[in-house]
Amino acid sequence: MIIIHAYIKIKSQYREAFLEEARLVTKPSKAESGNISYDYYEDPEEANSFIFVEKWKDVQAIQQHEETSHFKKFVKEIETFLSEPIYAELFETSVKD
Repeated sequence: MIIIHAYIKIKSQYREAFLEEARLVTKPSKAESGNISYDYYEDPEEANSFIFVEKWKDVQAIQQHEETSHFKKFVKEIETFLSEPIYAELFETSVKD
């Protein structure tokens, strides 16, 4: 299993638009066959700072996800919302879910 933590910081004026895009990418991402879980949270200490916490079966599942229309649309749509580049961490575990 591979876990991704994607940190996204957005400009305050784009908060509602970002949240809408996040909602639109989450549901189809959760429905992907290689997905185990896909959620996002806001940092309570830093407004407009979000983390996506994703669990995938393997690297192939992530590669397939990155080719989906909903993921590509999300990345393109939020480009102008960002206050700094997206930062992502990947963790590989031996735990099977």
